[in-house]
Order: sequence, then structure tokens, then C-alpha cells
Amino acid sequence: MAKKQSFLLLMVLVASMAVSAMGDRKLMYLVKPQPNQLTYHNGVVLSGDIPVSILWYGRFTPAQKAVVTDFVLSLAAPLQAAPAPSVSQWWSSIHRLYLSKAVAIGKNGGSQGGGAVKNARVVLSGQVSDEGFSLGKSLKLSQLPALAARARPAKGGVALVLTAQDVAVEGFCMSRCGTHGPVSRGGGAAYAWVGNSATQCPGQCAWPFHQPVYGPQAPPLVPPSGDVGMDGMVINVASVVAGAVTNPFGDGFYQGERGAALEAATACTGVYGKGAYPGYAGDLLVDKATGASYNAHGAHGRKYLLPALFDPDTSACSTLV
Repeated sequence: MAKKQSFLLLMVLVASMAVSAMGDRKLMYLVKPQPNQLTYHNGVVLSGDIPVSILWYGRFTPAQKAVVTDFVLSLAAPLQAAPAPSVSQWWSSIHRLYLSKAVAIGKNGGSQGGGAVKNARVVLSGQVSDEGFSLGKSLKLSQLPALAARARPAKGGVALVLTAQDVAVEGFCMSRCGTHGPVSRGGGAAYAWVGNSATQCPGQCAWPFHQPVYGPQAPPLVPPSGDVGMDGMVINVASVVAGAVTNPFGDGFYQGERGAALEAATACTGVYGKGAYPGYAGDLLVDKATGASYNAHGAHGRKYLLPALFDPDTSACSTLV
């Protein structure tokens, strides 16, 4: 009986922490999708060629940068470029589950620039580094769009702002692991921000590669790159970029209140493989050589762990494995 009560208490805690602002990538707890559907609100989605530019804020090693850049390159790779299940297969699910439906549901094209929604193809368009912490090591959310603008995102593109492990961002660890929004009003570009949680809150924003702060204390999984912070960043980058593409300006695909929305990946927080439940990421693949857990193959032989995507047709979380 006590065990059952503990589980119910955990689920109440999960529900209470699930969302607080549009576009946030929340903490690692499993979120059970609500009965109401994640629907299209007749706004803009990003499609076609989506240029992604990266702003590295703070100090990252070349090896750390390669983990993320290879992930972005993996999104654009042809489906047959990597063994299944692949990062590009995960990305194609976003088109299948969301973007391809924008025309049919919205009746007006829905894509940035109008017209039919084409397959979303990610293009790494550039990288900028700010190793001198030009805005300091403590940032407010209101400063993120200005940082994103420095990456010079193109219309219909995404500026990916990544902050180093010694940079504090408002709400980081306490209520969010990442977020997204418009770079500027009417500018046509979105930004996505994710912080490196390695020294601040790996148990919250790099789970399941670190012991969780709350809930069941299962042993942490081995990260594919060997860097807990960077593999945790990839999970969150995948989640917020999925939101930035399907709901870039707050009127695309989301569930619930606009100011506290669940999106394509955040509706399935904590789910990575079949059979997932609080404290258990699901049945994953394991690298025999390193013992690392993953669910997707990427560019240059990389392996990644990616979040499940909510399937509006089945009201269930769709996983790669």
C-alpha cells in the first residue's frame, strides 16, 4: 500500500511540474499525456529547408561541439545514411505526425512563407562562439532572443543558443532545461535555447545519464559520447527544436493553454523506449563495446538518445525502439 501511495505521489509531482511556459523543455520526469488532443491552431510551422545556426555561449571543447553539430547533421541525413533506428527517421516522424497535416487541418498552408508544407530539411548554416561571456554568466530569459540574433538566423530558420556548464540562465534547473520562442516579433525566425547541466543539475536535465534528484533511484545509463552534460543537451536540443519547428510562434501545434503548452516532444517527457515509466527510460539499445544506451544512430557513427514524440492520431508517445 505504501509503495502504491508513493507512486501516486510521484505522478502528482510530475503533473504539477510538467509545464509553465510555451516552448519549455521541462525536467526529466515522465509526463502522461492529457486526454485532450495536441492540435493545430492554424498558425505558422517551419518547413522546407530549415537553416539552423548555432551560438555557443561560453567555453565548449571541440569534442563537445562535435556531439551537437553531428546531431544537427544527422537530422538532415537521408534515411538510409545511418542504420535504423536513426536520427533522420526520428526527424521524419515530425513531418509525418505534424507538418504534413498543417495544410489539411489549417486549410491555409500553415508553413513559413505560405504554400504547401514540404518535408522539413535541416541545414547547418553557421556557428558563432562567444567564449568571453559578453552578457555575463547569469542570463535572463529576456536576453535569449538578443543572443539568438547574433547567430543571424534566416527567415524560416532556427537559432540554437547553447550555454556552457558555468552559465546560469533564469529558471534553468528549477523549472526548465531549455525553451524556444521567436527571435523578434514578425522576424520569421525562431530560437531554441538549451543549457549544459553537467555541473548545475545533471540529475534533472541530463537524466537518464545521471542519478535522478527525485523518484525511483535506478542506476544511471552510460552516455553514448561519454559526456553526461553533452548527451543530456542533445536530448533537450531535440525536444526544443521539435517544438520550434511545429510551434515556432505559439500558434502551431500544441496542447493545453498557449502560455503553458505541451508540444511534440514535451508531451512525452521522460519516455525514450517502449515500456517507459517514472524512473525507467524504456527498453533501449545498448552498445556492446561501451555499454552506452541509445535509441538512434547518427552521422559519423554517433549514437544518440532521443525523446519520444506524441502521436496526435493515437494519443500515445511514439518511440524509435
